[in-house]
Amino acid sequence: MTRPTPRAELLFGEADATPMSTDPTTVKPWSEARACLRTAPKALLSTVRPDGRPHAMPVMPVWADEAPCFATRPASRKGRNLAHNGNCVLTVTGPELDLVLEGVAVLVRDPAQQREVADAFLAKYQWGFALHDGSVHDDSLPGSPEYAFYRVTPLRAYGYGSDGLTATRWRF
Repeated sequence: MTRPTPRAELLFGEADATPMSTDPTTVKPWSEARACLRTAPKALLSTVRPDGRPHAMPVMPVWADEAPCFATRPASRKGRNLAHNGNCVLTVTGPELDLVLEGVAVLVRDPAQQREVADAFLAKYQWGFALHDGSVHDDSLPGSPEYAFYRVTPLRAYGYGSDGLTATRWRF
């Protein structure tokens, strides 16, 4: 599915930019943020505990269905948090861009989309997942533990250039 390109804009204006750039030519295109997400070997995922406290853990992101996706065990803290509240933040550091993506993580239930995510994990990390009647498993581990795939729908994102002086906000 093709998603509309988000609107990119300077994060800071003249009144609050010091020392950040206010030059509109420094706005990064979404394609750079997408490339950062696609190639990152890991990301930090921040979720919300049922009592409102934050929780952050590393995940291995993949790009599928035109969005970042990740896997977790349903009984893990992040899995339980997401079952209660899908709001999350993915943070990725790349050579040209540091990216903070705010969004909503949704469980991938459609078998075709599960296959796409599983294929992305195999291609990027050589991590094979087996799909059994709508559930996701790692058959290479004892007991074939169950996993869940999540797709993050971005709401807004912030990119900071490697120069430390440029910042872009994307609104979806």
